[in-house]
Amino acid sequence: MDKDFLHKVSELFIENGAKTLTMDEIAREFSISKKTLYQNYANKEALLEDVLKYNLDNIIEKIAELDIKVENAIERMFCRDEHIERAVESNNSLLIKQLIKYYPAIFNSHMLAFADKFVAVLEHNVQRGREQGFYRKDFDAKVYASVFFQVMMSYHNSMFIDTAEISMEKFRMVVMDFYMNAITTEKGKTELKKYNLK
Repeated sequence: MDKDFLHKVSELFIENGAKTLTMDEIAREFSISKKTLYQNYANKEALLEDVLKYNLDNIIEKIAELDIKVENAIERMFCRDEHIERAVESNNSLLIKQLIKYYPAIFNSHMLAFADKFVAVLEHNVQRGREQGFYRKDFDAKVYASVFFQVMMSYHNSMFIDTAEISMEKFRMVVMDFYMNAITTEKGKTELKKYNLK
């Protein structure tokens, strides 16, 4: 199926949930027969995997485009990235909640793929920042990036974070503060003062 189909099906899954939305409803929505749908996807699990891969590839593609446009490594970390924000926010969507409950293998596979690609983006940022003199050279970029990803994605699923007391925006800024202060040189910390993390 083409990208337009996957985009529309993705919206249906986000709106209705992974378990709730049926193959019958999808076929009706696109005015195609169930037979045609099943010729392309053996079952709903296969369709879910394709939809999640489509969304992930789209997010990473947009992030990569922004990486090219913004040369300063620290500035890049503070660019409002709607695609990253949407990915973090989608962690609380009905789709994700039902994936976790009813399709844990698919969810885990998706999150591992997302983590790998997101961490690679952060590693690239660290490499650029080191070349610019903003980031320290005495830390493992992959480990730090992995921890950053894990914490950033934990807002809705942590038993230790009271989301009624701490807004997502505040949480993101605190995580960013921890991460950026941990990796920057003195030159980087001077550059960091341009951004209000408090």
